Amino acid sequence: MHGYDLLVVGSANADLVIGVDRRPAAGETVLGSDLATHPGGKGANQAVAAARLGARTALLARVGDDAHGRLLGDSLRAAGVDTAGILTGGAPTGVALITVDPSGDNSIVVSPGANSRLSPADVRAAGSLFRAARVVSAQLEIPLETVVETVRSLAPGSRFVLNPSPPRPLPAEVLAACDPLIVNEHEARVVLGDLAGPEPEDWARELLALGPRSVVVTLGARGALVADADGTARIPAVRVAAVDTTGAGDAFTAALAWRLGLGEPPAVAAVYAARVGAAAVTKEGAQVSFPTAEEVDAL
Repeated sequence: MHGYDLLVVGSANADLVIGVDRRPAAGETVLGSDLATHPGGKGANQAVAAARLGARTALLARVGDDAHGRLLGDSLRAAGVDTAGILTGGAPTGVALITVDPSGDNSIVVSPGANSRLSPADVRAAGSLFRAARVVSAQLEIPLETVVETVRSLAPGSRFVLNPSPPRPLPAEVLAACDPLIVNEHEARVVLGDLAGPEPEDWARELLALGPRSVVVTLGARGALVADADGTARIPAVRVAAVDTTGAGDAFTAALAWRLGLGEPPAVAAVYAARVGAAAVTKEGAQVSFPTAEEVDAL
């Protein structure tokens, strides 16, 4: 019996968000909106998104002993995330500096802070969380060696989902565990390097050749592509008026991981995840924008 539908191993940041008419060029200063502070970080985002949908969710992460860390803890608990795996200390809480333009597109710079101190030893000490998890999800806002240890700590029969963001080349051991590897266009090109072909179907085929059991390529307004040994399927985008795309990919990943863990076929799970991601872009912020299951059904 699995105690958790999803265990997320990853980052927890405070998102410092400023709206701008346009993003500055090199050496240029532009005026923006008032500063807004939101709980964020890819790991915490995924955990909150899954919990708001109804998944039994836990997060293994590290924050600082500071106001930003308390902000994150409050947001996670309010969403229903089990915070037993939240470790405190070692550095200040990570911070993401985010600018959002009128179209909803964003640019993000992350100061990892305590996220960079989430260690392989922390993963090994969290064995009870891994043994209780049906699906384990990770990203790359924590050290790569911690992600490697996460793969090594998977319980028999559990599933591993990875969004390699920010992207970097991945060791074969990690790639072989992914089911799926979830990438956008930029991430696919970084992971593939010179191997990247011209079309998303090429990227999916080339990524599968590197070892993942399945691959999902997110394509923004063009939807998504799901690929495994049985073939590929295009997932249409859900048309909404975008306000802020921050966290949309995390919402998609969390929803997909949860539904796959429930036994849904990848294409079916991706259709649901696309609806969750679309609902998330209709509100400002990351975690505060994530929909409940009822809101997804109403979309």
